[in-house]
Amino acid sequence: MDRIVISDLLVRCIIGIRDDERKEKQDVLINLTLDVDLRKAGKSDRLEDSVDYRAINKQIMSMAEGSQFYLVEALAQSVADVCLSYPEVTEARVRVEKPAALRFARSVGVEITRKQPG
Repeated sequence: MDRIVISDLLVRCIIGIRDDERKEKQDVLINLTLDVDLRKAGKSDRLEDSVDYRAINKQIMSMAEGSQFYLVEALAQSVADVCLSYPEVTEARVRVEKPAALRFARSVGVEITRKQPG
């Protein structure tokens, strides 16, 4: 399977369970690997034969920046849902990280894999 990769997408959102985390937006990094059959696009060189990853990117940024999740897990699931709303995406691997969430750690995060139903 072919893959589209989006690396280190930086969004700012309200996320966390502590009161201080819910007052101001925090930096969150999102990494995606999307399984897509890219053979047709590779031959035709036409966007309509591929997945518009710019549109996916914009939709994820809009959703995340307007969100107020308590858990990184919930944000990751919502990102996967956005990706899988494109029927050409058969599987989405999503990693969401909160830099500096833990003292003495560069970041903490979750990684999930979701597939199209059926």
